[in-house]
Amino acid sequence: MTDINNRCALITGAASGIGRLLATRLASLGARLVLWDIDTTGLSQAHAELSGAGQKADVYTCDLTSREEIAAVAAQTLAQSGPIDILINNAGIVSGKNLLDISDREIERTFQVNTLALFWTVRAFLPSMLERDSGHVVTVASAAGLAGTAKLTDYCSSKFAAVGFDEALRLELKQQDSKIITTVVCPFYTDTGMFDGVKTRFSWLLPILKPEDVAERILKAIQGDRRRLVMPWFVYTTWPSRLLPVDWFDALMVFFGVSHSMDEFRGGAGRARSNNRAR
Repeated sequence: MTDINNRCALITGAASGIGRLLATRLASLGARLVLWDIDTTGLSQAHAELSGAGQKADVYTCDLTSREEIAAVAAQTLAQSGPIDILINNAGIVSGKNLLDISDREIERTFQVNTLALFWTVRAFLPSMLERDSGHVVTVASAAGLAGTAKLTDYCSSKFAAVGFDEALRLELKQQDSKIITTVVCPFYTDTGMFDGVKTRFSWLLPILKPEDVAERILKAIQGDRRRLVMPWFVYTTWPSRLLPVDWFDALMVFFGVSHSMDEFRGGAGRARSNNRAR
């Protein structure tokens, strides 16, 4: 079990959405919080909210598209807030456009925030975890890292990479006989505003998730040292479905509404987000 009380937990994308919900829940369990986000105003509001509840947090504005800024803010964090026990890589962005409509810059930003930032934050905080042979690295990926979807070529690609990052890191740490835990989180669309307009055909199988429920399940996964959290349960069928011929697999994606889920997308395009980790 990962102990939360008096542990230092860093959350990227902590100014709103799931990141902010996680901060509130972790603080209530006695965690010492470090909050990162590009949204300075949102960070200030989160800090004020926590302070009003008698809970403390160190906040740092950080642009995750910049490797240099991540390194500088990480060094500042280690100097001022101390070693990190629980690193939750939650921040991300989405464009929600067809491949030929996405600008070069948007594609680059998607990978900088959703994928490359994982490397830079873990490389910054993993050494101190290894020294103590203790720590927990949480990668909030997406169900989009398990199956592709139209109008999400950049997002799905970045999330497939995030899932692979967690898996390879997990095996690397096991090979080193390390006690550090890794957890990958793969939720379906979550109702935080970032994916406004998305549709699900069978809500009883693939519901649009509530952010409060997602945050609570992530917290329980951390406490229980779960290696993988997939939401809802139906997303697990992705793995056996991969054994089918490609045309059959694609037909299933159409039947269950996944392939057309982004047809009426209208929210969150191009924004750095601190909230939903969704398909």
